[in-house]
Amino acid sequence: MAATNEWTPYSWKSKPIVQDVVYQDQKNVDRVIGKLRTLPPLVSTKEIDDLREQLRQVALGESFLLQGGDCAELFDYCSQDPIEAKLKVLLQMSLVLVWGGRTPVTRIARMAGQYAKPRSKPTEIYNGKEILTFRGDNVNGYDPEDREADPERLLGAYFHSAATLNYVRTLVDSGFADLHEPSTWNLNHVQSNAVRGEYQSIVNQLTDALDFMKTVGADASTSTTQNALQKVDFFVSHEALLLEFEASLTRLLPTSRDKTQQKYYNAGAHFLWIGDRTRQPDGAHVEYMRGIENPIGIKVGPTTKPDDLVELLNTVNPTKAIGKVTLITRFGAGKVDTYLPQHIEAVRKSGHVPVWVCDPMHGNTKNASGGVKTRHFVDIIQELSEAFRVHKDCQSKLNGVHFELTGDSVTECVGGSMNLTDEDLSTNYQTHCDPRLNYEQALDVAFLIAKYYQKERESDDFPSL
Repeated sequence: MAATNEWTPYSWKSKPIVQDVVYQDQKNVDRVIGKLRTLPPLVSTKEIDDLREQLRQVALGESFLLQGGDCAELFDYCSQDPIEAKLKVLLQMSLVLVWGGRTPVTRIARMAGQYAKPRSKPTEIYNGKEILTFRGDNVNGYDPEDREADPERLLGAYFHSAATLNYVRTLVDSGFADLHEPSTWNLNHVQSNAVRGEYQSIVNQLTDALDFMKTVGADASTSTTQNALQKVDFFVSHEALLLEFEASLTRLLPTSRDKTQQKYYNAGAHFLWIGDRTRQPDGAHVEYMRGIENPIGIKVGPTTKPDDLVELLNTVNPTKAIGKVTLITRFGAGKVDTYLPQHIEAVRKSGHVPVWVCDPMHGNTKNASGGVKTRHFVDIIQELSEAFRVHKDCQSKLNGVHFELTGDSVTECVGGSMNLTDEDLSTNYQTHCDPRLNYEQALDVAFLIAKYYQKERESDDFPSL
């Protein structure tokens, strides 16, 4: 169904909606939403416009996108150590990718707002009793006794996001990026001597390159090189799931390029995406997303029909602005060949130039012994490798990656250079939703992608991850 031009932050209410939250006290909901509308923006239009320009460069193949963070943030993650750990791993991964790809990297964290999650069922069985499913900290509590949706949690989400962003900006502006200095990295977690040697070779080359720049003065305080090494751009994102919340943070603001022109921005995050369960072309979530200036993402899975994908792109990006939309594919290992080529071809014929990103996490969730959800590192790498190859075969280019990860040494995914097994999962299994790559596994992925690009430069053959 073609969208009309009459868009407002609340025009989505005329469309069918899925994954909605039902509250018991509507008056309290109205009071909370009214308060949210008066609170200041969390991000600036300049930051959003800067990200749009960076993503334009990514879509044109002149840069690479790294997006990563928690499956579902908890309010408890709004604390010094978790924030620093997540920032550190994304900075270290991006430095490895810059070296491997010989290209700039745009960093977007699933952070400072990723507090809600879509669920396949509204209820679950706990101790023989049917209770509401945990929907994320901005909806209800993980404790089985705290599952009723509470609108006050929306205010909690705003203030926890504000505190997280405040500390991230403090770290980035105070030289925290220096912590990704490779000479300080510890690779003792790598079990294989051969693999550790390969990783150490990359670290040594990074260290030599940085030492050379210091020697010749390229890191002088007045140089752009120094700024790139010590002060970085860092953007935040979350899934636009709770539309009442998103609409309350949508403001008519002057654009950073022309202060006389006003447009609607979601001032709660730099980047938002539509999930696999909420991308109906005639649905409420698509209707909301088509009206905001922010760059947006769309999850693309096995159930996405090529014609529907083109309709989605035409709806949310009718001007075909390059890089405005990021297509985040999540098919599952062994399925990329079946689905991705037809999506690439349909998009190419439509004239759209999106950012193509691989999410190798969401199509590869499995149950370990005892029913614990996990993901196998080998499946993650297989889907990522297939995505690189299929894009190359289709004369396209994979522009980025999207991971659920944490900066902590959790044990939620099996495999990687630590050789984690099902028996290790109980050691430090922390997630309240989907399993994440830990710090070590996240670096593993970055090293493997760097090796891929290194081999690609040295040979015309496809270098599988």
